Amino acid sequence: MLLHSEDKIFQSLSGELAGKLQLEDRKKLPLIEKDLASLSLEPESVSHDLEFTGENEALGALYVIEGSTLGGNVIARQLSKTEGFDGITFNFFGCYRENTGPMWKNFKEVLDTAVNEQNYDEVLSGAKKLYNFLLNVN
Repeated sequence: MLLHSEDKIFQSLSGELAGKLQLEDRKKLPLIEKDLASLSLEPESVSHDLEFTGENEALGALYVIEGSTLGGNVIARQLSKTEGFDGITFNFFGCYRENTGPMWKNFKEVLDTAVNEQNYDEVLSGAKKLYNFLLNVN
């Protein structure tokens, strides 16, 4: 999913928002690539393109991705106890480690400041686009 969406989301955000969101620290694509390699897996193909009409839609998609990090440490802990996953680091699931809370708080503060009520539908549209995209990854 991130193989096909992270760059499009990040490119749809202004330089100002990128700085406030600390986008460089939010890049997860290299972490997914490491995890795929350590598990000897190939990335899945996609059946359709993902496009955003603007910054608010991109923020909605980023909300989905950032929200998924909240349970990442729990998932990583559980997977590490599962047979067959010995020695796997789970870079993606543990992407922020002890900084998960502060990273989420920063994201929410920027989102709450950057988006006004009349743009909520655009943010929601971006979240829906990403969920639909995820459902169609082959």
